[in-house]
Amino acid sequence: MKIAFFDTKTYDKPSFDKYAERAGITMKYFETKLTEDTASLAQGFDGVCVFVNDTVSALVIDILLEQGCKFIALRCAGFNNVDFKHLAGRMPVFNVPAYSPHSVAEHAMAMLLTSIRRIHKAYIRTRDFNFSLNGMTGFDLHSKTVGVVGTGKIGRCFIDICRGFGMKVLAYDKYPADIPDVTYVDKDTLFRESDIISLHCPLTDDTYHMIDDDAIAKMKKRAIIINTSRGALIDAAALLAAIKERRLGGACLDVYEDENDLFFEDYSNHIVSDDVLARLISMPNVIVTSHQAFLTEEALDNIAQTTIENVLCYLTEGCDKNRVIV
Repeated sequence: MKIAFFDTKTYDKPSFDKYAERAGITMKYFETKLTEDTASLAQGFDGVCVFVNDTVSALVIDILLEQGCKFIALRCAGFNNVDFKHLAGRMPVFNVPAYSPHSVAEHAMAMLLTSIRRIHKAYIRTRDFNFSLNGMTGFDLHSKTVGVVGTGKIGRCFIDICRGFGMKVLAYDKYPADIPDVTYVDKDTLFRESDIISLHCPLTDDTYHMIDDDAIAKMKKRAIIINTSRGALIDAAALLAAIKERRLGGACLDVYEDENDLFFEDYSNHIVSDDVLARLISMPNVIVTSHQAFLTEEALDNIAQTTIENVLCYLTEGCDKNRVIV
């Protein structure tokens, strides 16, 4: 069994090598992303393993099918980069629905604390031996209201962390769960009453640009938005306008709606042409990390193990463990 592994980073290989070797699977690592131009690299492989910014478009799917690929293995939870309408059941797609919800939830809280307590600014100042506290005043999380959009595994982990800080929790989800001390409300109420809004839901037609001008207009002027899910949940241009006009307290973004050609790569010696992202990063009350929330040793190990188990189960037993059905 051979798998073509696209968009490879150095941190991917150790875990995947370990589980692939145990399963008798050969991995061929390609640094390039899967696109219409690179899909031919999968010739002769049983399937492909892809990540969030690989392109699984109609044309890519056709190329993979023509080359005899039997499956697409996503090493992530999200699948909005796959054209399921075109796929139409001709080839299974597997994902990793839960790798380490704690890693994403903890990163969301880390960004929030960094932002409101100015940790990033203090780090830069003290390295220059500037010990002034001017402009460093933050605020307590205790007794504040946090609005959590999406109460799946990651959302619930984030809720647990917030309750540890003594925060009041509001939640919105199409499918509410029975979570102690959590009040489910509609989206508008959540936007109006929350001091912190954290997004933990998938990207769908219903959630695309969930945070737009209208949503922001309902929020408190000091509200802080956290997004560790999918970039297109937020209209980036609307967010930038709100930040510039001081209609929001800040934003913590681990994802960005046009991240595909930027995130996971080093552009430190280049001029970035995305003006919206460049201006967001320049804002003192915006923190951006490059889709980093998942990146812990535990999560990487779980991702590799689940991905290989999905493939092995399908190829040897014909089962559909973690098959994506839309």
